[in-house]
Amino acid sequence: MQEIEYKKEIFQLRNEVSELKALVNNVLAENANLREENYQLRIENASLKDEVKSLKSHLSLNSQTSSKPPSSDSFVKKTKSLREKSNKKAGGQKGHNGNTLKMISNPDKIEIHNLKTCNYCGNELSETKILKMKKRQVFELPKICLEVTEHQAEVKICSCCKKINQAEFPPTVSAPVQYGNRLKSFGLYLNNYQLLPYDRISELLEQLLGVKFNVGSLFSANKELYEKLETTEELIKERILKEKILNVDETGFYVKDSRQWLHLYSTDKLTYYHHHKKRGKEAMNDIGILPNFKGRIIHDFWKSYFNFDCQHSLCNAHHLRELNFVIEHEQATWAKEMKELLLEIKISVDNAKENYPNSLSTHQLLNYEKKYEVILEKALQFYPNNKTVTKKRGRKKQDKGKNLLDRLIDYREETLSFMYNFDIPFDNNQAERDVRMMKLKQKISGCFRTELGSEIFCRIRSFISSVKKQQLNILEQIYLALNQTNFFPQFLYAK
Repeated sequence: MQEIEYKKEIFQLRNEVSELKALVNNVLAENANLREENYQLRIENASLKDEVKSLKSHLSLNSQTSSKPPSSDSFVKKTKSLREKSNKKAGGQKGHNGNTLKMISNPDKIEIHNLKTCNYCGNELSETKILKMKKRQVFELPKICLEVTEHQAEVKICSCCKKINQAEFPPTVSAPVQYGNRLKSFGLYLNNYQLLPYDRISELLEQLLGVKFNVGSLFSANKELYEKLETTEELIKERILKEKILNVDETGFYVKDSRQWLHLYSTDKLTYYHHHKKRGKEAMNDIGILPNFKGRIIHDFWKSYFNFDCQHSLCNAHHLRELNFVIEHEQATWAKEMKELLLEIKISVDNAKENYPNSLSTHQLLNYEKKYEVILEKALQFYPNNKTVTKKRGRKKQDKGKNLLDRLIDYREETLSFMYNFDIPFDNNQAERDVRMMKLKQKISGCFRTELGSEIFCRIRSFISSVKKQQLNILEQIYLALNQTNFFPQFLYAK
């Protein structure tokens, strides 16, 4: 009997052990599932944090912290301007040449205002001797109207051979009725320099002159000037190739619904625009300037430029904007120090340009190089374990501050070149000013309808921008180009 009871207890204990084992296995399995779920959640949480950080960084980018144009800024609190405060008062500064309206010695018209009676007693003054004349001049626009010139060519029969002969009309008079080149020049000036669209120009001329200068006539005038400036465009391109310092940039624009690119090559005296479907190396090779250029180009670190065998300098205005971003969003002290150093060097260079020997001393150069190196070493400690995210294509993604730091390390000579050679500008503002015209054109008139329209604008705008830099009369130069079969601007031959 005891043996049977003993066996029953053993059997019961075995069942309990089996149940406990099953329970333990269930707990272990559940624990494993929870661990796996926790692991996945941690990965997802880290990914979301990176995404939030990236989105915040993207939303914080504006014209003050990146290369984005001011027109893209939203209505949010703006970051601190790159322009430093000065002690100067607002308004015109001492020594500034004013443009006050002054009397001229030979007015076109004189109006005499007679004094007939005394203003006090009413005595007759018509025959009284004039003591003196007080003068006031009004500068006024005369009433504008079109002047129509009729050209008549004589037709005669030769008394000798009996053949009919006709006098030649001037080369610019090619149709029975047409607009003159000065009127066309005015329309072209409004379209390509003031950037007014065709419809508004037509409306303006109709109200101003009482003539309907239609859209088709404006386009024909643009095409005529475009064709006459072909040689001029090539001359500008040849002159640019001989320059030692060249500012380059590119910007997107639309032809119909297709995003294409405007490439810019400019100096303080010349401008060359070129339209291409691509942005990078292929386009630059097709344009043909950079493959043959042997000087130094200033740019904003678009990597395609480094494919060409010329010297390079980087735009420090871009660096300052990016440093502002790192200061505000990563609270990096190294970025503040680097910004202050670049501005300090710029001030020293600007001061040295005004004084002999027009260069920084060896001591100054070594001092600035050492400061630059110290800041870089401090910056590397700020990113000891910088996380990188593997992407399917391209290089690894990392913090914007680390990307900027890598550039300042790898391209320190290109960054500081302006302090060694005073011919090299601190920034690429020349190119940015010139390329802004395309953005303004799109803002006012919208996109181009055809590729020919964009090519016409690029060629004419290259000419107009170069003329303006030469401080010549733009309207008069357009008129000269229209009046000549082969137009060769004199400024392109000047040394």
